[in-house]
Amino acid sequence: MPKRRLAALLLICLSLAAPLRAEEAAAPFDGDLQRLAEILGALHYLRGICGSNEGAKWRSEMQALIDAETPSGERRTRMIAAFNRGFNGFQQTYRTCTPAALVAIRRYIDEGSKISRDLTARYAN
Repeated sequence: MPKRRLAALLLICLSLAAPLRAEEAAAPFDGDLQRLAEILGALHYLRGICGSNEGAKWRSEMQALIDAETPSGERRTRMIAAFNRGFNGFQQTYRTCTPAALVAIRRYIDEGSKISRDLTARYAN
C-alpha cells in the first residue's frame, strides 16, 4: 500500500510540475529573438558613437520587444544578455565612428529588419 501512495503522490507532483516546465521552455523562435536583441544592443552603441542623435531609440526598441514577448525567468535573462553582448562587443572595438562602423550599422539594420519580417510572417496571428 505505501508504494501505491508514493506512486500516486509522484504522479500528482509530476502533473503539477508539467505546466511550470512548459512555461519555461524555449520558444522555437528564441534563437531569432536573441539575435535580434544582440543586433539592437550593437545598434544602440554604434548609432550613439556615430552621432545619430537617436538617444535611447534602440534600447527602447529592445524594451518594446521584451514587453511584446513578455518572457520570464531564463528567457528574459538570455534576451537581456544578448542585448548587452551586442553593446559590449562593439564598445570594446570602436571608440569613434569609422567607415567600418557605418557598414556594420547598415548590415545590422538589414539583418534586424529581415529577422523581424520573418518572425512576423512565420509566427504572427
